[in-house]
Amino acid sequence: MILKELAEAVEKSDVTRINGMREAIAGFDDPWKMHLSLFPVVDRVLNPPFINPHLPKMHNICRDLAFHLSKEGLRSLVYLESMEYARRPKLDLPARQASSGSTVTFRDIEKSIAAKDTEKVALLSDTLVERHGLREFIRRLLLLASGYLGQSLGHSVSCTAFILLELLERPGATWPGLFLLADYFCKGGFSVTPPFNGEDRGLPLDDSLSRSVTGTGFVDLHHTITLFAIERTRSFFTPGEYLHMVRAWEAFMGDKEASPRSFAPGGKISDYAQFRDSFDRLDVDLMLDLTGEMLASPSDRSRLCAFLTAGVCDLYQGNYNPHFLTGLGSLLWLINTRHHDVALVQNGLYQYLGFYFKNMKSES
Repeated sequence: MILKELAEAVEKSDVTRINGMREAIAGFDDPWKMHLSLFPVVDRVLNPPFINPHLPKMHNICRDLAFHLSKEGLRSLVYLESMEYARRPKLDLPARQASSGSTVTFRDIEKSIAAKDTEKVALLSDTLVERHGLREFIRRLLLLASGYLGQSLGHSVSCTAFILLELLERPGATWPGLFLLADYFCKGGFSVTPPFNGEDRGLPLDDSLSRSVTGTGFVDLHHTITLFAIERTRSFFTPGEYLHMVRAWEAFMGDKEASPRSFAPGGKISDYAQFRDSFDRLDVDLMLDLTGEMLASPSDRSRLCAFLTAGVCDLYQGNYNPHFLTGLGSLLWLINTRHHDVALVQNGLYQYLGFYFKNMKSES
């Protein structure tokens, strides 16, 4: 009963009703089932005045966050999600029309995007998925999106990637997500796949990562989120196509230079209560000082990821920038894949917490 009631409240944008369900959410035995039950409405959640589908992207990244949460923490995440989906308007979703028997090419999709025919783009996309599979469609759409990173602040790839990754988890439920992406690409004018730039030469990704994690501003955070999306979808590309995607990301960063900070070795927190007490102070330097030694071992890294995720969920008071969760997802990816480069990860931690704490202070 609670699953249906929660989904209805999100659908009707009834924040008051969801807030009144907080105890019921906190007592539900299977919070992951609750998260999954929100999917039918999530792919219609908009975020005006921005055209970027931040919230459906966030829903998929929550899969990564959930891995680090206890049942109690996952309930907090579901409450946060539900409130954020409910706070925003929903895209009207037409019924899927029958496709014609004619041959469909990806170029047909590009032409329909240029004509801003959202429903036709969605129908052609769904037909292409039926005939050639979702993985091939993901590859083609992300290659198209790679030409618009600067124009979209990286969202042409990052939003698209995570929405499509969620569709892979939902066989037979692709129409809402494909229509949402059709709406987004038509609004953004993302209609021309760029020239291929995947020549085989050295790719010093670590150097570019140092540039990416420099700075705590809105644009800086998007540099890291965008690479996170590219790395999460790497298996869809040939080696040359992957190089093309990375070069597009490097070009997106423009002439930004690496300016890494140096941090003392720092300490280690083994107790969430202690972590939360420090985290609540919204002090970046304090958090770096207290967690500096937590990157050395798998158990400490896992604990740090769990603490960070729980802290972000527990500080929620009813109004969150979706980048608080998408940025956290990119940070956890950085911790789990680049932990051998402690300085790099510490700069990534400084970037995310600097962005998050600054915005939390301004909201309060």
